Amino acid sequence: MATRWRSIARSARVRILASMLLVAAIGMTAAGVTAYLIQRERVLTQIDDRLTASVEGLQCIADGCDGRQAPTSVLGFLNEAMTRVLPDHNESTLGIIDGVPRLRPSSGISFAIDDDPDFVARILEEADAEKVVRGTAATSFGTLRYAIIPVTIEGDPAEGLYVSAYDLDAALDEITEAFRTYAYVAAIALVIVGLVGWFVSGRILRPLRLLQDTATGIGEDDLTTRIPVTGTDDVSELSHAFNAMLDRLQRSFDSQRRLLDDVSHELRTPITIVRGHLELLDVADAGEVDATRELAIDELDRMNGLVDDIALLAKTSRPDFLRPQLVDVAELTEQVLAKARALSADHEWRSAGMAHLVASLDPDRITQAWLQLAENAAKYAPAGTVIEIGSVVEHEGGAEQLELWVRDHGPGIPQEQLDWIFDRFARVEVGRGVEGSGLGLSIVAAIAAAHGGRAYARNPGSGARVAITIPVDTPEEVPDAAHPGG
Repeated sequence: MATRWRSIARSARVRILASMLLVAAIGMTAAGVTAYLIQRERVLTQIDDRLTASVEGLQCIADGCDGRQAPTSVLGFLNEAMTRVLPDHNESTLGIIDGVPRLRPSSGISFAIDDDPDFVARILEEADAEKVVRGTAATSFGTLRYAIIPVTIEGDPAEGLYVSAYDLDAALDEITEAFRTYAYVAAIALVIVGLVGWFVSGRILRPLRLLQDTATGIGEDDLTTRIPVTGTDDVSELSHAFNAMLDRLQRSFDSQRRLLDDVSHELRTPITIVRGHLELLDVADAGEVDATRELAIDELDRMNGLVDDIALLAKTSRPDFLRPQLVDVAELTEQVLAKARALSADHEWRSAGMAHLVASLDPDRITQAWLQLAENAAKYAPAGTVIEIGSVVEHEGGAEQLELWVRDHGPGIPQEQLDWIFDRFARVEVGRGVEGSGLGLSIVAAIAAAHGGRAYARNPGSGARVAITIPVDTPEEVPDAAHPGG
């Protein structure tokens, strides 16, 4: 269980969600604390402004600025101040004469300053006969912001103090309550963000989990599992790319498996033949030794040819397999026809048309594939028959296709075998004992595919017509006069 929880905690979904919640929490906390501090500072400024207004009001009373007679005693001044300067909300005042609390408002106050002797003692200690003293103190009523105003009247020896104090806790209660409400709302918002984020991140990361499950479930013998893809986002594109990679891997795996199966089958025959003759060899019979030696060399040569063909097939998937260049197709056709005539003197080789254009292709590989088609035709066509070689440009779906073909006039290819004669080790059985590795036509198909084309075969009536087609981009035509021999 602990391992499972650790795995969940390390998952991308949890880390993404934790990052989202952390950023949201930091942002909400910073916004709330900033707003609280600004509002708190505003309240403190308002309280200081009211204390300053109280000082100005007392000065007005002392100067008789409102038309009334100025007080002639400290007691009279404080009495008039208590009567005319009414305490504000969360404010209390106190009049002190010669260190003794004497006067306070009769009503309208939430606390009485003189009910806290320690605070009164602090006031007396901090008071200054020459200036107004401001301060903040923690009292039994809570935190108070106060101002101590000295009062002296000429001709009166008494020393008075007018004290105004505001309950900061009560003044800040509204802000604190608002911040507390904000904290509750922010916490609920974080929960909602977490739930939504968990759901959304799960939907977004679902293809990744499927990708992980698919990758985990893939075995050596099963590459068929694919990820179901929905949507068009980046993760869906990743799923498409992963499925395409699996398709390529499966094709490569199937191809390699078929190749190994076919190679093991093809090699088993010559090995069995050589082993059988060696086991039955009479070393005293010189003629039998020579015959067995020739047979063994012949089978080894056949195996060597098979290995060479397999190596060539393996190279067809490499980027440097082809070396394309601009080639005059008509000249290439003439060259292939001349080389084909050297393959067999028992057949009549004819040119059946040439494509007069310049195309980008690998002339060596194309010649190799074309001659392989010619060699196959010479093997299967009866002696004395005509074999035709030609090239032509076809138009398929608005695109130009260069077709290079060979046609014989033999028995043709059985209809049911036309679709797989280009497979590895495929041999057409038409009652003719023709030997070979069975890789020749598959090499032709691989060369055509490397050029972006394909190889195919059909029976046009008598004999077989085998060809490769290569797409040609805007071919450059060559005048017929340039090839008078064609």
